[in-house]
Order: sequence, then structure tokens, then C-alpha cells
Amino acid sequence: MSDIRNEGVAPVILAPNQPLNRPYRGGSGIARFRGTAHTDPYTPEDFVGSSTEVFSGHGVGLTVLPDGRSLRDAIEADPLGYLGPHHVQAFGADPMLLVKLLSTDERLFVHYHPDAAFASAHLGRTVGKTEAWVVIDTDGPDAYALLGFNRPISSVEAEHWVTEQDVPDMVGAMNPVALATGDTLFVPAGVAHGIGPGVTLVELQEPTDLSILLEYQGFPGFTLSSALLGLDVRTAVTGLDRSLWLPEQLAVLGEGRGDGATHFPPAADRFFRARSVHVEGAATLAAGFAILVVVVVAGEGSLQAGAAAGAASIGASAAPLSLSLRLGRGTTVLVPFGAGEVTLQGSLDVIVCSPPAPPRAT
Repeated sequence: MSDIRNEGVAPVILAPNQPLNRPYRGGSGIARFRGTAHTDPYTPEDFVGSSTEVFSGHGVGLTVLPDGRSLRDAIEADPLGYLGPHHVQAFGADPMLLVKLLSTDERLFVHYHPDAAFASAHLGRTVGKTEAWVVIDTDGPDAYALLGFNRPISSVEAEHWVTEQDVPDMVGAMNPVALATGDTLFVPAGVAHGIGPGVTLVELQEPTDLSILLEYQGFPGFTLSSALLGLDVRTAVTGLDRSLWLPEQLAVLGEGRGDGATHFPPAADRFFRARSVHVEGAATLAAGFAILVVVVVAGEGSLQAGAAAGAASIGASAAPLSLSLRLGRGTTVLVPFGAGEVTLQGSLDVIVCSPPAPPRAT
């Protein structure tokens, strides 16, 4: 069923968008999740509903819509229709969100992401890269991440690790964190981390592709300079959180709100939001820009928008809209603000990924 009179504000199922030649092996978990073939071992990431390029640019990472436009161009042409007036007033035509599917087939290198202050001072970027994860699959009971340091680290020691590639000492100074399906983890900018093999997750992050690699030996294509984004070693480690992370501090990073649905602790809200919606029958989502990731389907499911959902479309380019999209495990959906209220039907578990809420007017 489809009677779309304004495709610019219609929800759309997103095709896979996996950049080639990434520097670590992965992607098999994404293939299982989407039910597709895994043909390239260096496609570990799927940029979902992305208006963000990889650090090297050239358009790599941008989502291309069915009409051939990049999502970034479509949003710039109609920011109110895609993002809504409150978001545009607060943030302009930037969604302020990047969602990825990520799947590791080897341990991901130890690295950290700069915060906004470091990115502005040294990398010519206006945002940093705080991120968070929702684990949707693992290859077994021994899945893990490395997160933060188990003792204070001096700048001299951090510089030694990088220049000498003393990986055993580096990894030995980090906290292993067990991961299982359904776990969540908030990773503030500056905190060193790596992900063990056999983990598939949904990743929300600030809309940039900034990673400073403390470990790069054995990963193709890296030199010391490229691993550090062209920075010298001393400058690169100044953005690293070298403090001790106690077990109780790590535990907070893995906490939601206690309501069983809202992922990540309150500190994540100024960067992004994510919640799980369990559908048995029907559930309604309010108008708002969002990326939906369908995790589990028992039987059939669908997304209804506009007249099909019993709601009027909303937005700067609003027009009568009636749309029904069929949903299955691994489906990813872009929902523009202008689609208005949408309804999920069937038996579904859906992760709803959203930008930060605009600040309230005082």
C-alpha cells in the first residue's frame, strides 16, 4: 500500500551502506543480522541514515536515498521537513547523530575519540565523538570490550605505548568488560577502548569520524602519522583520558534509566538518545527525526505512516501521505520529522535512535 505525495518526508527503508577497505576485519555479524551475504572481510561498519563522511572524505559513508540524493543534501534542502523546527532552531541543518551497525571479526584496535574541545583546537572540527553501544549479537559467552584504564597512566607511558607499539602493556592496563546480547555501554570521548571479536552492535555517536589509534601495528594502511590523524605523539595523547576507571564508575556507563527501555545513562542525553520499543499488536511513535533498527521479529511487522497510521503528516513540506513499510529482522528505517506520528504493528523489538533533545527555552 503506498500513496506518497511527498516523498521528502516519507519514512524509507535504508539499504546497506558499508564503506570498503576499513582497517579491521568484520561484517559477518551485520550479514547475519540483515540476512545478506558477507563477501568482503573489511566491511565491518554500516553507516545507517548517515549525513557523515569518513575522516578521509570523498562522500564515503553518506547515505544515498532511493531518489539518488544523499541524505545530507536532502536535509540541507528541507531541514524543517526532516528535522523539525525545534531541532533546526537549536542545531541548524545537522541531524547531530550518526548511527552505525558494527561487527568485529577480530579485536578492534585500542583507540580513543577526541572530545569537541580537542577536535576544535587540533583537528578543525566542531564536534567530538562520544559514542554508545547496544549489543545485538555475540558469537559466544566470552565477548568483551576493553574500556578505560585500571591504573593512572602518565603521558610519558602513553607516548611510549604509541611510539613503541607496546600492545601487551597497553592492553594489560585496560579494563575488560564482559558483553552479552542486550547490554549497553556509554563511551565518553577521550576514554580508550577496543571491542573484542565476535560482537555485533548498534552504535550511536556524535556525527564525526574521528579516531586516534594508540594501537595500529598489524592493521593495514596505517602509519604513525595516519593513526594519530596527522598529530604528533605528544599532542595526540593530551586528548586521552589517562585516569583510573574504578569498577563502580564502569558500571554506571552500562546503566540505562531503570525503566527497562531507555538505553544509556543521563550523561548521554546531550549527545544522542536511544530506547527500545517492544511491540505486540501496535505502538505509536511521536513525530521526530529517528533511525529505527529492527532487532527481533516474530511473524510479520510493519510501519504505518500518515493516513495509514491514522495521523496527519507534519512539517515544512507536509502533504497528505499514506505509507506502509514491511519490517523484518535487520531492517533499518529513516523516519523524518515531517512524516508525523508513525505506528509500528506486529511482533517487534525496535531500537529507536534519536538526536539530542533541543534545549528548552527559558
